[in-house]
Amino acid sequence: MRRKSPEMMDKIRRFAEKYYLQYGQSPSISIIADDVQMSRGAVYKYLVEMDEKGIVEYDGNSIQTPVTKKCNLGLAQTAIVGSIPCGSPSYEEEHIEEYVSLPTAIFGNGDFYLLRASGNSMIEAGIDDGDLVVIRKQVVANNGDIVVALVDNQNTLKRYFVDEKNKKIILHPENKTMKDIVVSECYIQGVACHVIKQLSRA
Repeated sequence: MRRKSPEMMDKIRRFAEKYYLQYGQSPSISIIADDVQMSRGAVYKYLVEMDEKGIVEYDGNSIQTPVTKKCNLGLAQTAIVGSIPCGSPSYEEEHIEEYVSLPTAIFGNGDFYLLRASGNSMIEAGIDDGDLVVIRKQVVANNGDIVVALVDNQNTLKRYFVDEKNKKIILHPENKTMKDIVVSECYIQGVACHVIKQLSRA
């Protein structure tokens, strides 16, 4: 049998990894053959030998390498739903701007939506005007959570506390210049769990 070129093995491996990272699946033998300018039969023989040498894992269909095994391509389709005030409560129009993909390796699994922060009442929590806030949909919250709260058909993004003694709910702005919003009741529309922002230039 003709000796296989180590350079060609490396080229096939790198192409398979690049293709997987781009498309989320292994390239077919035909696709590899077109890229490396080799017959499909020759590519198959290379893959078999590469599998035997431990360079890749090839089962006749998919190609796995140490790089592809580390990839978590799980994505969750998530809607960007307008903006949310970070100041006084304001009406929220639930208008979906677009859908984006959130990698589950970073954000986890769950039912999420994204809101664009508006205002400066949460700046001390790291939420600035224009930031995208990842909200997990849920109707309950714990003390200290940052929530989307619906109050008298208006909503706002604030830190949530329950004043058991006075039977009140405190919606606390993370801005020392602003006062708490104290209400008898509110409806939780979700809990903030991540912030996506653009870093400012020095």
